[in-house]
Amino acid sequence: MKITEKDILPVENPEFRMMNNRIGLFHGTMQDYKKAGIPKAQLILTDIPYSLGDSAYGSNPSWYIGGDNKNGESELAGETFFTTDENFKPAEMMHFAAQMLRPEPREREGRTKSTSPCMIVFCEFEQQFHLIKLARQYGLNHYINLVFRKNYSAQVLKANMKIVGNCEYGLLLYRDKLPKFNNNGKMIMNCFDYPRNLGMGRTHPTQKPIPLLQHLIELFTDTDDVVIDPFAGSASTLIAAANIGRRAYGFEISKRFYTDACENMRKYIQPDMFALHESKYFQRRMQQESSAQTTLF
Repeated sequence: MKITEKDILPVENPEFRMMNNRIGLFHGTMQDYKKAGIPKAQLILTDIPYSLGDSAYGSNPSWYIGGDNKNGESELAGETFFTTDENFKPAEMMHFAAQMLRPEPREREGRTKSTSPCMIVFCEFEQQFHLIKLARQYGLNHYINLVFRKNYSAQVLKANMKIVGNCEYGLLLYRDKLPKFNNNGKMIMNCFDYPRNLGMGRTHPTQKPIPLLQHLIELFTDTDDVVIDPFAGSASTLIAAANIGRRAYGFEISKRFYTDACENMRKYIQPDMFALHESKYFQRRMQQESSAQTTLF
């Protein structure tokens, strides 16, 4: 990854908070969660480093200028997506999840809907097997494989291949009780369509589409629940959560991506009014404002 001015200049504000601290992005790692003082999550939703090294763009048209090998190699040829991949330790992420997922609720008579939390991790195909074993060591004893199907492939340069990849992969991890699940009586398959439209400008090489993230958040959380992304990147998870009335917090270690993510949040967080209408927090604020106006008159 080419070094830019944003990678060198000091970060002016290591904390970026919005909407009366319902939304927060922190420059640092997930190990800073105590200092950040954020609440425990109903859902941890994140895209972890794939550790592809200098082959990150190996099958992507970006390897060549204009995506055409006749033009020669671009500045991305032989580059990594991130300079921080080598610092990623999956065990630290699992420890973070064990600490920051809400406790599973006790059984209560008459309760028909689960309120248990879960973690969804986008990951490279072969990472799944290691993550499943590791998760069990930290109390995340169960998993569901997830597949995200694209209608295109970035592997267009593998001309000698008969089959090219068009899927991304993920895991849903949970402790013992099935997580909260808002399916409205419908069957949900573990293979999801992956929208091509990101829902915002691209500022990160592995940015996930906001429509997909919102769909996952709506499935596994309710309004006012907490969503955490320990590898926030472009802040797309935080934006997706905030716009449907969830509280959202994230960590980003890269100066460049943190700076861009703060700008993304300023630009793209535009909460849905129907979601806010369901929010107990905003209902209380409206009541307080109404009471204050009544007092004035």
